This record gives sequence, C-alpha cells and structure tokens, in this order.
Amino acid sequence: MPQSEEAAAWFHAVYTAVQEIPHGRVTSYGHIARLVGRPERPRQVGVCLKHLPDASKQPNNPFNNNTVPWQRVINSRGSISPRGPNGASRQASALRREGVTIETGTMGELTVDFEMYGWFPEMLPSEAAEVEDDSDED
Repeated sequence: MPQSEEAAAWFHAVYTAVQEIPHGRVTSYGHIARLVGRPERPRQVGVCLKHLPDASKQPNNPFNNNTVPWQRVINSRGSISPRGPNGASRQASALRREGVTIETGTMGELTVDFEMYGWFPEMLPSEAAEVEDDSDED
C-alpha cells in the first residue's frame, strides 16, 4: 500500500507499535499515533490497519493480519469502530478470544472498558528498554 518512502516508514512505525500491545489489552488509534510521534494522525493509524495485508495472500510479509494484532486498536471512546459488513463483530470476536469483555453500549456500539483492558504507556516498551540501556551505560 505505501507509495513513498515516507509512507512506508509511517506504516512500519504503526505496525511495529501495534505489535507491542500486550495480549488481552487495547489502546486507541490516537495513542498509537502519539507513541509513534505523530499525535495529530489517529485517522492515519486507522488507514494503516485498514490496509494491513492479508496473511493468506502475503504470508512472507512481516506485517500482516496474523502478525499485527489490529484488533487491539479501538477508538478513543472505547468503542469498536464500525467498518464494512461484520467488521466490528469480527474485531469483537478476536478480542473475546483474548479474554477481553465486550459490552454493547446504549446506541448498540460494541465497547471495551479502558479501565480494565486499556494499555496507555508513556512510551513503547521497546523504546523504554533502549532508554534504560542508555542510562546503564552512563
């Protein structure tokens, strides 16, 4: 999907960040955007996940729907964003398989309790490890 080096770098950053979300936890598109240094781009995080390659068509791609836990990213209200036929229910099913409880909101939206399942670190664990390694060298 990326058409330029800049777009490819963006997709790589988003996919790598999403891979760090722990099993059974969720975060928001906006938080991923902030973690990769572009807090103004939450919608573009969604675009990246929308264009995540299908593993059955690109099994050797290190970033595909089997290697990037796309289901762990939801909107900032804690709701699963509707997308195409059965998209939200497919995401809810994937989260349920991880032990995440999905509720139905007053407007019929599928929601996740951020208090219980939210993942909102100040920085990516991989970056925190680098910072710690750098401070150990001092």
